[in-house]
Amino acid sequence: MTGSPNIRTANFTASQRLAGGCFHCGEPCPEGAFVLNDKPFCCLGCQTVYSILQENGLEHFYQLQPAPGTRIRTETNAAKWSFLDDPLVQETLLEFRDGTRARVTFHLPAIHCIACVWLLENLFKLNDGVGSSRVHFSRREVTITFYTGKITLGGLAALVESVGYTPELNQGTRKKSPPRFQQRQWVQMGLAGFAFGNIMLMSLPFYLGLDRLNGPWFENLAGWLGLVFGLPVVTYSAGDFWQAAWLGLRRRTLTMEVPIVLGLSAIYGTSCFDVISHRGPGYGDSLCGLVFFLLCGRMFQMKTHERLTFDRDFKGFFPLSVVRKTGRGEGVVAISRIQTGDHLMLRNGELLPADGTLVEGGAFMDYSFITGESQPVAVAAGGRLYAGGRQVGGTIEVETVKPVEQSQLAALWDNEAFRKPGENDLESLTNRYSRYFTKTVLCVALGAAVFWSHWDGGKALKVFISVLIVACPCALALAAPLTYGTAHRILERWQVFLKNPMVLERMSGVDTIIFDKTGTLTASRSGGVKFQSCGAGPIAHGLSAQESDEIGSLARMSTHPLSLRIAGAGSFHARPVQDFEESPGGGIAGKVNGRLVLLGSREWLNQRGVSCQSEWPAQSGSSVGVALDGVFRGAFEVRNDLRPEVEQLVSKLEGRFNLVMLSGDNDRETDFFRRLLGDKAVLKFNQSPLDKLHFIRALQQTGRCVMMVGDGLNDAGALRQSDVGIAVVEEIGSFSPASDVILDAAHLSRLAEVLSFSRQSAWVVRSGFAMSAAYNLAGVSVAAAGWLVPIVCAILMPLSSATVVAFSCLTTAWLGMRTLRGMSPVLKTREMPGQMGGPTTAWEAA
Repeated sequence: MTGSPNIRTANFTASQRLAGGCFHCGEPCPEGAFVLNDKPFCCLGCQTVYSILQENGLEHFYQLQPAPGTRIRTETNAAKWSFLDDPLVQETLLEFRDGTRARVTFHLPAIHCIACVWLLENLFKLNDGVGSSRVHFSRREVTITFYTGKITLGGLAALVESVGYTPELNQGTRKKSPPRFQQRQWVQMGLAGFAFGNIMLMSLPFYLGLDRLNGPWFENLAGWLGLVFGLPVVTYSAGDFWQAAWLGLRRRTLTMEVPIVLGLSAIYGTSCFDVISHRGPGYGDSLCGLVFFLLCGRMFQMKTHERLTFDRDFKGFFPLSVVRKTGRGEGVVAISRIQTGDHLMLRNGELLPADGTLVEGGAFMDYSFITGESQPVAVAAGGRLYAGGRQVGGTIEVETVKPVEQSQLAALWDNEAFRKPGENDLESLTNRYSRYFTKTVLCVALGAAVFWSHWDGGKALKVFISVLIVACPCALALAAPLTYGTAHRILERWQVFLKNPMVLERMSGVDTIIFDKTGTLTASRSGGVKFQSCGAGPIAHGLSAQESDEIGSLARMSTHPLSLRIAGAGSFHARPVQDFEESPGGGIAGKVNGRLVLLGSREWLNQRGVSCQSEWPAQSGSSVGVALDGVFRGAFEVRNDLRPEVEQLVSKLEGRFNLVMLSGDNDRETDFFRRLLGDKAVLKFNQSPLDKLHFIRALQQTGRCVMMVGDGLNDAGALRQSDVGIAVVEEIGSFSPASDVILDAAHLSRLAEVLSFSRQSAWVVRSGFAMSAAYNLAGVSVAAAGWLVPIVCAILMPLSSATVVAFSCLTTAWLGMRTLRGMSPVLKTREMPGQMGGPTTAWEAA
């Protein structure tokens, strides 16, 4: 940052303004300089930066010091960063690139406050080559999507540096060492802990009543050492609290940091007064203990976020798999086992977990998760494909050229585009409470001081300080992150994966649960598959070998549970498929050996011009019609087996929740599911994905809190609309980032315990709030009455934080152990009544 003389003036002449220098960077302003709000700027870039900060209420940036900014000088910095335009360098840095767009992530250690966030996320206003930018504050990173035809990678780095943030490029080694800001937090916490421990050691004689044995010299020594130890704790360890409080006051917002810094100021100020006036040793132990506990809570929250949310490397527990092709055939493997050079088979709707090169097939990659634009990009054989793209069309073969960057995939799930309204309600409630809390404490402290000033001025000062010290909003700030972070960690051990810990808050309010049938309540890889032909003559004798090859080749293109069942039940030789297309909830189509093959529902085939209404065979399971070159050939009857322990799961949920089943299948199984879900359950069949979404929206408009449990392909819209969406996955590479929870299909039976645990976690949070409120009510009242001296208040303040920390963590862990320990193991699938038992190994012709 550069400095300059103070130029906070409003009514200067033009020449005076120019002589004063640029308001943003302090450099001389040439004739014809830009002027905005009577402030001079040397260039349009500096004026734009000022406008951005002003629009977002961040003018305090210019009050940190005179002319704190740096000038926009992309032309000066371009040469420095020109090496980034080397294709080999870009190969290692770019996370994505197509014909016109690219994406890169820069590590910017200089990011330190919300002003930095606003500035970096408004880079598009400085250069129209920037499409969008998103700051990851905890990692000090910014991810930028830019247009390669308008700005180069080197020019982008120069632009970022020009606004005061020099990119730190380690090219693959960044993850091997902890970020600098984390090292700083550890130092802050270590310093506070060191000071707390040493001051506590020196304070033991005073706690035990032995101070008189040492004489006044020890009291003076302990007091001065307490001030010496406390000064770096207040200024350095608690520096983030001071900065946040100052920022909030600048924006005319009372955040929770305001009473914290008021309390710190009161404790240290009182300690200084007592030590200097020889009244006592001060309260350095309580001061350092308070800061230490606050930093421990923040560190716990940060580590919980890093380890448990999907905004990090989820290697080892994320249930995402992909089909890998080897010399021995195809097999499903976890993405954590993918290596460079592996050949992956991607079907329609599946996610590419690593950068690769297209080997075979027609790739149409949907990069909407990366760029926000859903227009698929066509890629020819030999072309580059980027991690995070979703294949739209037939199966393709991809050779990986980079290892799996799981943190990059993780960011897709927590993308802002998939966030739901109200996700930050609890945080907003906490901040609103803190504002009222701060105002109330200040009013009570001032009122008590005025009251006591009529009788005893010295006591009035002590009462004022005591009220500020004893009032502790810290417990409120710690209750939610500690509780939900601990719960998140416990659920991860039980193979339940949440988008973020706050999902538990919404889950605790669920009163209606909607189940999809196929692939959710029923197992997608069990039960029999039987083909029933129709018509007279040769076509009445089932399918020929060639027709079986064509149908199986098309079915293997899709990840829909019924397609997987059909492809897995028969023996066929895979053939190339052209012009593949899939209609969610309808069917799939493609050309095999030049013949148009259609697989889908009756309604969908009718829409495609296939006459099958009168010829559709009577079946009891899920039906998938087959048409070859527009001629209806018959239908597959896919018999469904219930997933393990579904009946036990329903028995636990029935009576506690409103149960609903929405299915795209026919209603032939109504009686069975009525017996399974109960007479009060709502059953709806022949539901399209849009019908499911509208049904959920209608329930929400009546005040219901809805949980949707379905697969991540056909139910993506319903999962996004619901208050809590649970995507059930089963060894496929398709998952819905619109969901809040990803649950391995083998563990669906754990849903009842998870719901109970979420409500218990919410109870712990509210109990922590109640403890904090009760403590503050009692403490402030007693302090205002003049019955507490500052030293007792200073001891009580960190003690209340420690109490809430222990209560939140230990109670949540105990409830989790008690609730989740009894979850049943996975059993074998159960055959649905009236259906053929056991999966078939070949298509059976009726």
